[in-house]
Amino acid sequence: MNERTRKQDPNQSLHQALASFRHQLRKFLLVSENAASEAGLHPQQHQLLLAVAGVPVGRAPSIAYAAEALGLKHNTVVELVDRCEQEGLLDRATDHEDGRRVCLRTTARGQRVLDRLSQVHLQELNLQGPLLIQALQDVVNAKSRSQQRSNRKRNG
Repeated sequence: MNERTRKQDPNQSLHQALASFRHQLRKFLLVSENAASEAGLHPQQHQLLLAVAGVPVGRAPSIAYAAEALGLKHNTVVELVDRCEQEGLLDRATDHEDGRRVCLRTTARGQRVLDRLSQVHLQELNLQGPLLIQALQDVVNAKSRSQQRSNRKRNG
């Protein structure tokens, strides 16, 4: 892109900030995916274990909750739970309060794997966290500047 085209794009700083943020986020996600693979898990298995272990107070760690938390379809999560259960990472049981609902819990093995992965993630966030925070702040600032320009054009 040449300098003239850059000057014509009023959202150039926003685009740059978003690209930088996405790059930083992707670097973190790659470390996460690699750590899961090194632990013998598919990245989605790790994400499922994390969703189950990190369920908010007052929510049941159900398959429906996991599907929502992971942004996956219910039947996809059922297959993922099947694989995790076969590998001794998760157990499932009928909910005592609602017999129609199936709830999940990490097994001792699943908890050990998740604990190791969480330590790797914490170390990586200690390294990359400031860069992620700065990249996100740059997006927020660029968005704010872009909105101010738009408002001036409309009002001016």
